Amino acid sequence: MLTSKQRATLRGIASTYETIFQVGKGGISDTLVQQVSDALRKRELIKIHVLDNCPLSAREAAEELSEKTESDVVQVIGSRMVLFKRNPKEPVIKF
Repeated sequence: MLTSKQRATLRGIASTYETIFQVGKGGISDTLVQQVSDALRKRELIKIHVLDNCPLSAREAAEELSEKTESDVVQVIGSRMVLFKRNPKEPVIKF
C-alpha cells in the first residue's frame, strides 16, 4: 500500500510518461494482463488509456488490472490510469 506522499511523488513522475497500453472493446484480456505485468516488472510505473468503446469505466478497469497484476492504482483521471508495482530485485524508482 502506498502512502499519500509516495502516491504524490509517483503522480509527478507519471505526468511525463507516455501511455503505453490501451484497453478497448475487448476489455481486459489475459494477454493484456500479462503484458501489463511484464511492463510493470521492467518499468514499475505505467500509464494506460481506456478507450470510449471499453465496457468498463477507467476506475473499474484500474481496479481489475491492479488486482490481477498485484499492483497499486496511483491515480485515475478521466480515461487514463497509472499503475505502480515495485520490482523487489532491481527497483527503478527510489523513495
